[in-house]
Amino acid sequence: MISPHSYSGALKAVSVGIYLILQGAVFAADSGAGNYPPKGEDITGIIGNVKATYAQIEDYQMETEVKVYHEGQIVETERFLYTFRKPDHIRIDMESPYAGMVLVYPGEDGKVAVKPGKLFGFLKLHLSPYSALLRTAAGQRIDQTDLGLLINNIDHSLTDKRHGEVVVSWQDGQVRIEVLAEDHFLAGVLTLYHFFIDEARWLPVKVREFTPIGILKREVGFVNLRTSIGITERFFSISGGSPEHGQPNR
Repeated sequence: MISPHSYSGALKAVSVGIYLILQGAVFAADSGAGNYPPKGEDITGIIGNVKATYAQIEDYQMETEVKVYHEGQIVETERFLYTFRKPDHIRIDMESPYAGMVLVYPGEDGKVAVKPGKLFGFLKLHLSPYSALLRTAAGQRIDQTDLGLLINNIDHSLTDKRHGEVVVSWQDGQVRIEVLAEDHFLAGVLTLYHFFIDEARWLPVKVREFTPIGILKREVGFVNLRTSIGITERFFSISGGSPEHGQPNR
């Protein structure tokens, strides 16, 4: 039988782990070559290409790394495998910290299913996506972490949420867009965003977030992105197997 003390400890570990994961879910300074204030049609074309690409994607899987900074130093690093299937299926497999923790949304009951890793792997939790355990300090929920939302937020940052000039640079096969805009999740806060878009695939690959005076707060990178790979709905269950089971049969 699980003692109240063990269960309390498990919940504490889960809550801390969930907080760290969502700090990285979405999913933003150096000066690059060829910076210039873009024309309106430049921005429209870039965002149009990104949206058109994403509209053709049925599912995707990517490795995500999140670095949180304080006074110029990295204070937290999280790594996890992020899997998404339209319209809203999300699975997060933690790698570091809290290796083995799995979060799935929506679960069979419409909630977030959580399976802690290692010592507390026997637990199966079902939490509302609005639960305080599933929110970051910025107010971001697990159902606000996919690339589609990030792309919409980029669009808003360049239009109705923008505060200042937009600067675009092209370097090493990537488009970098710099803009001061309303924070995606914190009301009343301005954030200087650097959005990096892969020019070959027309999808976001990195986001850097700075204070308005240029102090780096957070960096989120996406690597090994695989799109429309035939991930089954069964994979989006708490007992759906290891991340390898999300791979299509070939």
